[in-house]
Amino acid sequence: MALLNSLEELDKLKQELLSRKDPNKPCISICAGAGCIASGAGEVIAAFEAEIKKQGLSARVETKGTGCPGYCQRGPVVVIYPEEICYLQVKPEDVPEIIEETIKGKKIVERLVYIDPDTEEKATLESEIPFYKYQERLNLSNNIKIDPKSLDDYLAIGGYSALAKVLFQMTPEQVIDEIKKSNLRGRGGAGFPAGIKWEGSRNAPETTKYVIVNADEGDPGAFMDRALLEGNPHSILEGLAIGAYAIGAQEGYIYVRQEYPLAVENIGIAIEKATEYGFLGENILGSGFNFKVMVHQGAGAFVCGESTALMTALEGRAGEPRPKYIRSNIRGLWEKPTVLNNVETWANVPMIINKGADWFTQIGTDGSKGTKIFALVGKINNTGLVEVPMGMPIRDIIYKIGGGIPGGKKFKAVQTGGPSGGCLPENLLDLPVGFDELVQAGSMMGSGGMIVMDEDTCMVDVARYFLNFLTDESCGKCVPCREGIRQMLKILTDITEGKGKEGDIELLEEIAEVTGTAALCALGKSAPNPVLSTLKYFREEYEAHIREKRCPALSCKDLIAFYIDPDLCRACMACLRKCPAGAIVGAKKQIHVVEQEKCTKCGTCFEVCRFDAVKKISGEPVPPPLPEEERTLTRKGKE
Repeated sequence: MALLNSLEELDKLKQELLSRKDPNKPCISICAGAGCIASGAGEVIAAFEAEIKKQGLSARVETKGTGCPGYCQRGPVVVIYPEEICYLQVKPEDVPEIIEETIKGKKIVERLVYIDPDTEEKATLESEIPFYKYQERLNLSNNIKIDPKSLDDYLAIGGYSALAKVLFQMTPEQVIDEIKKSNLRGRGGAGFPAGIKWEGSRNAPETTKYVIVNADEGDPGAFMDRALLEGNPHSILEGLAIGAYAIGAQEGYIYVRQEYPLAVENIGIAIEKATEYGFLGENILGSGFNFKVMVHQGAGAFVCGESTALMTALEGRAGEPRPKYIRSNIRGLWEKPTVLNNVETWANVPMIINKGADWFTQIGTDGSKGTKIFALVGKINNTGLVEVPMGMPIRDIIYKIGGGIPGGKKFKAVQTGGPSGGCLPENLLDLPVGFDELVQAGSMMGSGGMIVMDEDTCMVDVARYFLNFLTDESCGKCVPCREGIRQMLKILTDITEGKGKEGDIELLEEIAEVTGTAALCALGKSAPNPVLSTLKYFREEYEAHIREKRCPALSCKDLIAFYIDPDLCRACMACLRKCPAGAIVGAKKQIHVVEQEKCTKCGTCFEVCRFDAVKKISGEPVPPPLPEEERTLTRKGKE
């Protein structure tokens, strides 16, 4: 492809691409995101290609590996266009039937479509599946439609039209005004208005300025940014170029975790293609605007998600935060004005430019506009990525989209905002998702993690888990963060091990307050959130651990015990065979007994027992076992 040197050449190319596209030609889109690849999507793609070639359909049927459409629980996902027929959990052996029945026979393979677990109703189209039906997918909708390695696919859906618009129809000030009018807030956690940040850099006197994509996504269970980089990398590049034009930058960086090899590969290919076509580089589209982008792979430090730590790492030094006496949009990378936004924020920019700020502000709440992508994980039936309008109640996300809690268990809490977020209880399920609403409730939006917990989750142990993570990830530069998190973790560990004492709760609150107030960066300032939110909403669990040495959720190993109810045991030998510690004694036709001094409390016996004979208790003594002479089942009339 020759370099595009003008707006006219771009329009001509798009018309050519559209003219070559047959809207009636079947296109089989197979999710090739990291999750589906792990579930065998590569083999499914190969099977489709081989079967199509075998049947001589190569000229009539198109196949493409695409980005993640979100429904990770049921991958690999296959969508057949133009009908939008959606097949779930497709295996290579299903491919010949799909080709024969759907592509050639125009029939549905019903065993591969979505079946509602409650009503048994079938949903053939992607838009009919409840997981998708209640979403509003602005950023994710194109993931299943385009090959992320193909710039032509992106152009065919209107790609780079927003960049062309700003270069030839808008001044930098008009671009910033449009972003300000849209009230686009940063999707990386703080929720700072993007337009105001851009304006500060635009007005800074220095001539050298930078734009950065923060793709250092380190929250456990979060993969929103990864999915966008893997599935639609040009949308991020286009948004970044628009931001660079707006503030007057000629260099941009994408700071991405090296643990995201597919994202790194796809964004690298996208930069290469965009440069080849003339959307990056010198004199873009003949406009006189120059802009180049480089990829920097982070070393995996969670703290480098913080803006100043990220910029320090980009400069080649250890990734440690620095004081923000002057904001980084005024003095950032190499002491120059720098705009840093996360992946999802940049991806929203082309849509706002194309459709207008008025369109964007119609979605969401007064304070939180647009949509937000969440990684919905944990004790939930439908795990995956969901994109919803700001203001949707948490209940709708968990039950309408997520399908509720598995196994008939009761919902207990949802943690939003990653390790530094808070845990919200059942009585806040109707809280609308928004930046300000979540903060007022004691949590935060964060980058978009949403971890669902059921009745078997100990909230004290949840706080301990996240503090343990943050202890490892703290850079250690400032005392409040380094020592405050460590001391809170020590107290939480003692409580979960049955060593808690009166005064621990008050001490936790005091340390949390000091840490949150005095820490240098957002990691330390938000680190107390898991502790404070669980104390606020689940204080009785802390008190039970400390005063009764009891874990109400039956989760903390040091506070639980297992025993076998002699009235329910059927001597089936299942628990005895599976016990890794050899802590269960018994024989055929003999009631089994757990030897407490050997039991490691792994819970294997509890999981494998089919007769509900294995009991788990906390805060009460273990019933004494039957004498050996009374353990024979025949003597108890149970043979």
